Amino acid sequence: MNQFNFQRGLRWALAAALLTMGSVAARAQDTIRIGEINSYKAQPAFLEPYRRGWEMALDEINASGGVLGKKLEVIARDDNGNPGDSVRVAEELMARERVALLFGGFLSNTGLALTDYAKQHRVFFLAAEPLTDKIVWQNGNKYTYRLRPSTSMLVASVVKEAVKLKKKRWAIVYPNYEYGQSAVASFKTLMKQAQPDVEFVAEQAPPLGKIDAGAVTQALADAKPDAIFNALFAADLGKFVREGNTRGLFEQVDVVSLLTGEPEYLDPLKGEAPQNWIVTGYPWYAIHTPEHKKFVEAYRKKFNDYPRNGSLVGYSALMSIAAGLRKAGSTDADRLAAAFSGLKVETPVASIVYRPQDHQSTLGAFVGRTGLKEGRGVMTSFTYIDGAALQLPDAEVKKLRAPD
Repeated sequence: MNQFNFQRGLRWALAAALLTMGSVAARAQDTIRIGEINSYKAQPAFLEPYRRGWEMALDEINASGGVLGKKLEVIARDDNGNPGDSVRVAEELMARERVALLFGGFLSNTGLALTDYAKQHRVFFLAAEPLTDKIVWQNGNKYTYRLRPSTSMLVASVVKEAVKLKKKRWAIVYPNYEYGQSAVASFKTLMKQAQPDVEFVAEQAPPLGKIDAGAVTQALADAKPDAIFNALFAADLGKFVREGNTRGLFEQVDVVSLLTGEPEYLDPLKGEAPQNWIVTGYPWYAIHTPEHKKFVEAYRKKFNDYPRNGSLVGYSALMSIAAGLRKAGSTDADRLAAAFSGLKVETPVASIVYRPQDHQSTLGAFVGRTGLKEGRGVMTSFTYIDGAALQLPDAEVKKLRAPD
């Protein structure tokens, strides 16, 4: 009797598995299935708006008839901010969900893991957010492209303003992982080229997400710098700003800070937001082009909220994928990779191109000063710098870029 029940249960399990596989295969024929991987639990401030951005793009694309005669379907998975989980989830999406391609990533280490996965398995991957230069240079490959400005591009966008300060003694603070390390290396190199007498008098590199803000700010204050270069973000940034305000660290020094002007990180500080810092960010409230106003109005209507930088990235990422699929006329990874080379895409803030020489998009950066308005932090006196103007010369890129 037990043997009979076991065999019957086994048959039921096999039948259920076959039914599930058949259902996935049927859906795969009806839609173009796209895998999306990100650190939703680890970085909700950026990635919840990011998810909304690609969801809005998905609705718009499908409402207009989809791509190649099919609707798009996005299957999203969380990687827990862990490179190993990123690869595991990618394998699951490819094998079980039968996705045609991948996009996403937030942290630089998870982005690099997915970049390597794309190379090894010949899968197209659009890195939406990870900033490390290695994605398009040392670890670059045929199947990987990147949307957001790279770390070196963001640093280049603020160095010109940093040089104008004419400060000699600089202190540096950054998260001790790939993005922070790359940001500091780029900043030091570019500053020394532009201002040979520059000195770096203090350096603090707390672990990502584990800053001891009191000790860090005191160490920077003890060095008595003329200016500070900051690459902290998310919760680490908030703790650093609050502790720096308490100790008066920012009263006598200029601060140049990557990412701080993004609403994801500026808004939570409210009235404690830093003032007169030179920052990169996304001043959605003051961009008045018709394309951007249309984007903001649609976003507000759908979510009853305003967009963040993540919203812009998520929206532009899926719109880029749709444009690439149309140009390729196929979901084949090789044809899609070829289609992205030189691909032009209209985003809510600028027309961009995915560069053939390194697969980096020309999405640029907004650079300005921080200020307070109605009790919250804003960007003021900002300008948009085209990403094409922030690139290294092609000869240098060729030396850095790994052969495809």
